[in-house]
Amino acid sequence: MEIIFILSGENETLPKAEVTASLEAENVSFNIKYHQNGILIIEIADEDSAVIEVIGKKVAYTHEICKLLFKTSTPHLNDDIQKYPWKDIISQDYAVRVKRVGIDPDFNSQAMEIELGGIIKKELGDKAKVNLENPDTFLRTIVLDDSVIVSKQLVKRSKKHYNDLKPHKRPFFYPGSMSPKLARGMVNLARAKKGRAVLDPFCGTGGILIEAGIVGARVIGTDIDEKMVEGTKKNLEYCNIKDYNIFQGDARYITIEEKVDAIVTDPPYGISASTAGIDSKKIYEESLVSMQELLKEDGYICMATPHYLDIHELVSHTKFKIIEQYKIRMHKSLTRVISVLTKK
Repeated sequence: MEIIFILSGENETLPKAEVTASLEAENVSFNIKYHQNGILIIEIADEDSAVIEVIGKKVAYTHEICKLLFKTSTPHLNDDIQKYPWKDIISQDYAVRVKRVGIDPDFNSQAMEIELGGIIKKELGDKAKVNLENPDTFLRTIVLDDSVIVSKQLVKRSKKHYNDLKPHKRPFFYPGSMSPKLARGMVNLARAKKGRAVLDPFCGTGGILIEAGIVGARVIGTDIDEKMVEGTKKNLEYCNIKDYNIFQGDARYITIEEKVDAIVTDPPYGISASTAGIDSKKIYEESLVSMQELLKEDGYICMATPHYLDIHELVSHTKFKIIEQYKIRMHKSLTRVISVLTKK
């Protein structure tokens, strides 16, 4: 079975990495068949198809997930549409939408939608009707430079969650908080999933822990500022996340009863960050040493750092190695570097 991910164009590499990390977290074996122009196609075993819905609810940098029905070329598209057994796919109403990728900008997507929809309607007769607003079956056709992919949409990601949980809309807010979308992406890069323990040793207002909690992880958080600790608790309760352990503490000297599956964090830096008067670089160095004892041997760390801090130098003095890195430009004077670490 081939599954199509229509990725966000916000970053060149992170959306694909988030998908593959989520697949790994769910123990799904896959082969990448195509990745170009925001389209990722993977092949999985038929028995793993149920997990796609789980992943669809988790990923932040994917717009749609579809199941490939067939692949053809533009000259043969209409004939192949006529031959396909649509009665096996469409039982009620349907819609056809065409997405063009990397081809002539004058290409008329709407004209193709009308044409393909008409052919399908002719094949089905009165058994199914076109519904452009809320169809039971949504058919996504993707036109590439040298081929056409016809698919059935399985998941459409909504932006509502990330808009509703913007930092300033939560009960407790502090400037400089990470966006929910990036926080969710980092949680997924750390292979978090339902039932696993996720730690944020610099929890701040709890943005990362909110996203970890929503995907079903058990969340643990600390912050040196008691005000942040209480604020995080308020925000977690607001999001109906109950399985948490949040306490005041210094990230360099944390003691917890169990080792965690993942550490996801955005340590403090800059003028607005709470560092209790301690040099930021020193905090990073010493907290990484502490994390060595907190993380399981097969666990992952996903950490955000400013571009001007050399994370490679910091990691060189620890048991960790960097396996992935992604750069996200926040504004002209700051780029966030998202690093994924494992133990050597």
